[in-house]
Amino acid sequence: MAREEKARAKKEQLKGKAKEVGGRATGNLSTEAEGRLEQSKGDARQAKEKAKDVFKR
Repeated sequence: MAREEKARAKKEQLKGKAKEVGGRATGNLSTEAEGRLEQSKGDARQAKEKAKDVFKR
């Protein structure tokens, strides 16, 4: 389960980065902002999983 969550976090981060870069390249500010938001969600999910790993030990 944790492996799936970590993969989901990484996927959100990569998808967000792609959206951000695409939005910046086309000058679309809303897409760029969506990308940053997805990256933040991925970062938060990753931090949560890392915290869970710390408390498992």
